[in-house]
Amino acid sequence: MTAPVSPEASSLFTPWRDPVSGVESLLLSRRVAPVQSGFYFVNPSFTADGRFMWLYVFFPPGGQGGPSGGQLAVVDFAAGEVRHYPETLFMDASPFVDTATGEAYWTTGLEIWKRGPLAGDQATLVGAFPAELANQRRPRRIATHLTRSCDGKSFAIDAEFSPDWYIGDIPVDGSGPARIWQTFDRCYNHTQFSPTDPDLLLTAQDGWRNAATGNYGGSEDRLWLIRRGEKARPLLPDFPLSSDHRGHEWWDADGEHVWYIDYRRGTEKVNIHTGKRANAWPGGHTHSHCDRKGRLLVGDICPARDEWRVAFFNINTGREVDIVTRFPVHPAAGAGSSLSARIPGYDRAQYHIHPHPQFCCRDRYICYTTNVRGTIDLALVSVEQLLART
Repeated sequence: MTAPVSPEASSLFTPWRDPVSGVESLLLSRRVAPVQSGFYFVNPSFTADGRFMWLYVFFPPGGQGGPSGGQLAVVDFAAGEVRHYPETLFMDASPFVDTATGEAYWTTGLEIWKRGPLAGDQATLVGAFPAELANQRRPRRIATHLTRSCDGKSFAIDAEFSPDWYIGDIPVDGSGPARIWQTFDRCYNHTQFSPTDPDLLLTAQDGWRNAATGNYGGSEDRLWLIRRGEKARPLLPDFPLSSDHRGHEWWDADGEHVWYIDYRRGTEKVNIHTGKRANAWPGGHTHSHCDRKGRLLVGDICPARDEWRVAFFNINTGREVDIVTRFPVHPAAGAGSSLSARIPGYDRAQYHIHPHPQFCCRDRYICYTTNVRGTIDLALVSVEQLLART
């Protein structure tokens, strides 16, 4: 097998340097779609060996007005190619990558499918939500973003057939039907398997719309845990906050802590056993992600309604550096921007285009989505470079 080429040496990427911080990012310049973006920050997209990196691609105006519309492409760092696979049309932010094999999984309709990264690989059905439970209803989602149990046997699901929500799991090998752990009459989503316990899920009580009336249903307490065979329980029963004030949660690699954003206080984490909270990064108040040791953080930050910045924070030193100091919030169609002119029908709300930075490739890089060139691009920045500056 041909050895992978590093992103720094790949002809598929173009360097871009932030004019204020001086941090250099690598932007994917080989295009297979008008919109090319990184994964939602919970799920890694880079294989452990550095050969493959999967990405979302969109073809505006297709896919607007619903949870579907994205497809997958893959960067092959050994072949020097970007390959687009249209059969991977996925729902929500469901794609999951097996970082050992390079296979990508996604949901469509009631089903979970997978395919490998090579051109000759074929799509294979993995499993499905029970048709009898769906009862001819079309799902809004089967899984917000697929996560796999630590024993490798199951994917977590948070299926929505409003006004019903189902939390549970589906066997990865197709050996059986979905197992429903609990059914709700309000929205629970962003469900994620514990990285250390195959019987424990983190889930989020979120705002929602009634599918029949369009009426809004809010949330009262964002963070919940659910153990197989038991009812869901709030993670912070003495400090409840709705999804208007708290969100974007993810597991720490130790399985003992959950990270989340308090939109007023910044990036925090909580011990799931004691409920003890700690504020790690007051400046990280929109989306954040941590490395596997929980000592480095990256986040996209919205200091004003019309602009983003992406920053790196070193907990060990307490120092922060901007990866991108300032760039405009991705504009909606009809706003008169050059981006809208280049991509007719583009609307960031329809495609959920946020920077969503995440650590990847065994924490060697951070992947994020940017528009500093006037197009929606996937970008990488080396963690080594950021450590040297903090």
